[in-house]
Amino acid sequence: MGPGVADAAMAVGTTVDHLTETYRAHYRSLLGLAALLLDDTASCEDVVQEAFIRVHSARNRVRDPEKTLAYLRQTVVNLSRSALRRRILGLKLLSKPMPDMASAEEGAYEQLERDQLIKAMRGLQRRQREVLVLRYFADMTEAQVADVLGLSLGSVKAYGSRGIAALRVAMETPA
Repeated sequence: MGPGVADAAMAVGTTVDHLTETYRAHYRSLLGLAALLLDDTASCEDVVQEAFIRVHSARNRVRDPEKTLAYLRQTVVNLSRSALRRRILGLKLLSKPMPDMASAEEGAYEQLERDQLIKAMRGLQRRQREVLVLRYFADMTEAQVADVLGLSLGSVKAYGSRGIAALRVAMETPA
């Protein structure tokens, strides 16, 4: 190989062979570097392998093959920092108290109550059911319900009152 060919090879970056040789020769020291920044072996190994992959895909930017090891080291440091940031963020998220969650028994009881309410709603007269659904589930005012259903405000109040009374009876009666 003449000097022109060697210069052309250098212009495209480090070779795969050189990168692989550097990685193999310095794997333990790269692992040690990651171990100084991270606390578990699996994460260190992942970081070092990811560093190799990243430098491999960007090897054409490594103009001087003598800097291959420096690129690998810097990539290990950067990936270790990223791993630590993710862990810290995860710990912050985990340390926040979870919202109050119902126990399985409470959830089952709530489901039974919901099923009982749905069954009781189905037993109401159509207008009573419509008024209660719009008023309490759609959170409309009595005037809005009257407008939507084309009823007078007095009729909405009467259907609502009778519907609630019928629901009370249905909910108190065992199924």
